[in-house]
Amino acid sequence: MNFKNFSSASLASSVLGASVLGAVSAASAQDVTLTIESWRNDDLPIWQEKLIPAFEAANPGIKVTFNPSTPTEYDAALGAKLDAGTAGDIITCRPFDKSLALYEKGQLSSLNDLDGMKNFSDVAKSAWQTDDGKTSFCVPVASVIHGFIYNKDAFEKVGVSVPKTEEEFFAALDKFKADGNYIPMAMGTKDLWEAATMGYQNIGPTYWKGEEGRKALIAGTQKLTDADWVDPYKTLAKWKDYLGDGFEAQTYPDSQNLFTLGRAAIYPTGSWEISVFNPQVDFKMGAFPPPVRKDGDTCYISDHNDLGIGMNAKTKNPEAAAKFLNWVASDEFATIYANALPGFFSLSSNEIKLEDPLAAEMVGWRKDCKSTIRSTYQILSRGTPNLENETWIESANVINGTVTPEQAGEKLQKGLDSWYKPAK
Repeated sequence: MNFKNFSSASLASSVLGASVLGAVSAASAQDVTLTIESWRNDDLPIWQEKLIPAFEAANPGIKVTFNPSTPTEYDAALGAKLDAGTAGDIITCRPFDKSLALYEKGQLSSLNDLDGMKNFSDVAKSAWQTDDGKTSFCVPVASVIHGFIYNKDAFEKVGVSVPKTEEEFFAALDKFKADGNYIPMAMGTKDLWEAATMGYQNIGPTYWKGEEGRKALIAGTQKLTDADWVDPYKTLAKWKDYLGDGFEAQTYPDSQNLFTLGRAAIYPTGSWEISVFNPQVDFKMGAFPPPVRKDGDTCYISDHNDLGIGMNAKTKNPEAAAKFLNWVASDEFATIYANALPGFFSLSSNEIKLEDPLAAEMVGWRKDCKSTIRSTYQILSRGTPNLENETWIESANVINGTVTPEQAGEKLQKGLDSWYKPAK
């Protein structure tokens, strides 16, 4: 059976009918095992030691098994299992197109009738919805927030204040550069994606006004050659003077090491680094959101949807799976998950108390800043050339000084125009 749309009543009716036809007792009918497919193999201890015991304690008769694949093999392995009918009951969902493709193939169930979906905003659900926003097919679980992590000890030693505006940001970088004891900012351009993810997508929402600009780009009412999309590249080009010698050959792990070893003052990044950095650093860390262009401007953050959880449309245990997904949508799950993985924030509209001070600091930005997601992830990277990958290249080129911001915008828009026609 394909439970693309289901309600509590229809699910109960189906299970009751199956119970009668199979002449089994209610107790044995509930004694089921749900298997979770995931790429997050690092999360295995969290599921086994914290999440699964909490769910099973509240739901006797339902057992859960977490069955992760290697991250690089997950998409292919999951696709093969779904096609063969051997995939688990619960599917961990990548954001945007990969999961949308599974839904369109009839392999993920619609969750429109799941009670727990009311706990999430439209922005939270956007990574796991049809393009028209009418159908959701995965429960939003976690996002990562972009910003700047900094060495508090370095700021105190050099006498630098935490910047709020771009003018203050570059003044802070100048002060660290003049001091000479710290690389002002640790980021390289060799791996390309850093320049876009930690650079352009970090500061850009301040210029294109978050969701307003992102949706306008999809609608075709804004272009990548417009000032709102070129100006962040002009700011990014200024970073070159503060990244230290040889940044062009510097990899992502190199940048991480420079910061955790205390050699760099500021690290443009995202909250996903918190759990990585905590055991490595011997100095105090703080964080600040992307600086606004001038005092009093609205603050914008990339609060990017990273992970969701859905239901295999061909599960043999739809009622148990629905119970599990409603629990995933609960505050209990969100609190356990967010504190077990500091820096991966619950997408729930309900406030979740976080124990890690740096994670709490970053998620607190949601109160003062408007949230958006990375501009290239929804719809705009489905064709060739792929806008996401091209943005990596052009962001690195701008920082390296091999192209101008205007040239970057022109190339990106030309590539997008070659295959993308906005819906009328």
